[in-house]
Amino acid sequence: MNGETMMKKLRRRLRQNGQRQIKATQERPEPIRKSPREIQLMREAGRIVARVHQAFRETIRPGISTWDLDQLAVEIIHSHNATSSFRGYRGFPANICTSINEELVHGIPNRARVLQDGDIISIDVGVFYRGFVGDSGWTYPVGAIDPVAERLLQVTAESLYAGIEATRSGNRVLDISAAVQSHVDPSGFHIVREYTGHGVGRAMHEAPQVLNYVSSDMDGKIELYPGLVVAIEPMVQTGTWRTKILKDKWTVSSQDHSLSAHFEHTVAVTNKGPEILTRL
Repeated sequence: MNGETMMKKLRRRLRQNGQRQIKATQERPEPIRKSPREIQLMREAGRIVARVHQAFRETIRPGISTWDLDQLAVEIIHSHNATSSFRGYRGFPANICTSINEELVHGIPNRARVLQDGDIISIDVGVFYRGFVGDSGWTYPVGAIDPVAERLLQVTAESLYAGIEATRSGNRVLDISAAVQSHVDPSGFHIVREYTGHGVGRAMHEAPQVLNYVSSDMDGKIELYPGLVVAIEPMVQTGTWRTKILKDKWTVSSQDHSLSAHFEHTVAVTNKGPEILTRL
């Protein structure tokens, strides 16, 4: 092959790569700005989610099943004229996600899964209310937990609030990621890579993607502005960042069976700073 032919092929390859990159950029969904009225509806949806979590704080104890928690959640959700945004989503069979110990997210409630003293349980709650989503997850201790589990919950919860503090107009999505990572890394725990935070609104998952670690992903460059609403959700494990999906094809577990924690709030960017929508 002569030099001229090689140069032509190289130019063609570079041109094709550039065209693919442009196409990928054009196909990425844009974040959706919410109006004050829409944010008010999301605030109401978030309060319903917060009421469910409040009931969990008062109810979780050794001997209760994850099925009991699911039924408690749906009773509260329906009493406020809302519906679970999880049930039926891509075939998910329950109203909430309940993930115990090494399970990180997407665990399916089951009558046979009974909480034991010393467990930790991550519960993700999502609702649809008047066309909008509220989404929040929390990891709870069951009875007395060991010091490693207690520290895992503390570090992960603190990293959530560090991310929320960075959710300010004029910052970038990357600033949220950096705030979470800078809090988790010194602990020696591990930030999960495969699952992330996200925009939220009329759909459970909207742009932008909100990573919990610093990366060169394109969404990290997006500037935060009033009207943008995101679900920030650090996911942290004690032994590894790697995960696996269990035989039920839903439950995500740490790959090495080490403990997992997950904390999440829905947060609106406002002119006055971040507003947590999923609280009472």
